[in-house]
Amino acid sequence: MNAVEIIRKKRNNFELTAEEINFIIREYCNNKIADYQISALLMAIYFNGMTEDETFNLTSAYINSGQKIDLSFIKNPKVDKHSTGGVGDKISLLLAPIVAACGVTVPMISGRGLGHTGGTLDKLESIPNFKTNLSIEEFKKIISEINVSMIGQTSEIVPADKKIYALRDVTSTVDSIPLISASIMSKKVASGIDSLVLDIKYGSGAIFQDYHKSIELAKALINIGNKFNKNVIAIITSMDEPLGKMVGNWLEVVETVLCLRGKIVPDLLDVTFRLSAEMLSLAGKINSIEEGINLCKQKIEDGSAYRKFLEIVKLQNGDLQILDDLSNYPKSKYTFSVTAKTSGFINSINTREVGLIANSAGAGRLTMNDKIDPKAGIVFSKKIGDEVKSGEFLATIYTDINDQHFEENLRNCFTIGSEKIKLKPLIRAKVTKNGVEEY
Repeated sequence: MNAVEIIRKKRNNFELTAEEINFIIREYCNNKIADYQISALLMAIYFNGMTEDETFNLTSAYINSGQKIDLSFIKNPKVDKHSTGGVGDKISLLLAPIVAACGVTVPMISGRGLGHTGGTLDKLESIPNFKTNLSIEEFKKIISEINVSMIGQTSEIVPADKKIYALRDVTSTVDSIPLISASIMSKKVASGIDSLVLDIKYGSGAIFQDYHKSIELAKALINIGNKFNKNVIAIITSMDEPLGKMVGNWLEVVETVLCLRGKIVPDLLDVTFRLSAEMLSLAGKINSIEEGINLCKQKIEDGSAYRKFLEIVKLQNGDLQILDDLSNYPKSKYTFSVTAKTSGFINSINTREVGLIANSAGAGRLTMNDKIDPKAGIVFSKKIGDEVKSGEFLATIYTDINDQHFEENLRNCFTIGSEKIKLKPLIRAKVTKNGVEEY
């Protein structure tokens, strides 16, 4: 058995055996197979796909490349949430402390930015000194103390996915259902959870823009979860515009803090509360989704969700002082203000392009070795459906890169029409093992 023959087999669209998948993942982790060979295999998978058995076997190989976390000592329901990624999607930062404040244990293993979408770990690490590379024992200790911890895949947890995750980002193989499924579910199964709520995005800023493709991904993830005896449901949500008004790592922490302190950001909070309520439902804490949403709102109103967020930051070594006064954070060298050239209504925003512009400004990676500028990003003044007058602000870019093209490129992301369009629903469907419920 060798890597070349396995690559050739997948290139020719034949099904790989469990033994072949285990071999190539094991040997890659042992540095006996080169990045360029795995890149070739990833591209073959991207174009030819994988069967259900192949995807399950790939997930299992990822899990078996490292240690599994045993959280059986925690008797509380253990529920996590995962998003397929979007622009301005800081829901994990909001949701984890809210749900933990409701009495549910949230062991969250998150990822970094992929393609044009942001990553929870990069956002957390924009808080000075915040530590996401905890050991399993540190992770378990924090969870036992405060019901929640948010970390990345360390060398102990699903190391195969950690290596391949970075490679997918720079080989344009992100949007592959089997690769996404194995990546997400391996981390979740290895983290010791009981149940999982998936936030599957569709629209111009999602990995899969097509709604039906998002349903297909949801079903694939639920199928894998069921095979590992995990209770998994998915909520299909729109990513046709940035979520909230801030895009970029530190900026998204700022918006999270403001919301936890009581600021109302309707689209961001609507999706956050629904996903949080679904987690509470899986944990058996509520009798209805409406009851769960009201409980989550109460946890913000009484300050307990924000206090839980501060506990996370403190126990993971983050700087609490910078959260006390957000204005003390370092400032970008340049700001580019984008204004409307015509009057009318915002009809659409090319959200994928917004993500790419934010990355170019320093908020994301273009190569595996790029360093992120945590303060770089975009703040939006207008959203889809808003009225705008000629010369009025649409958005502002913050960056250390002096590139005059940023302004025009971002302006071109906005479509302004003479009439106000009907807004699409933020929450489109719920997918369970029993089928799809559309709203």
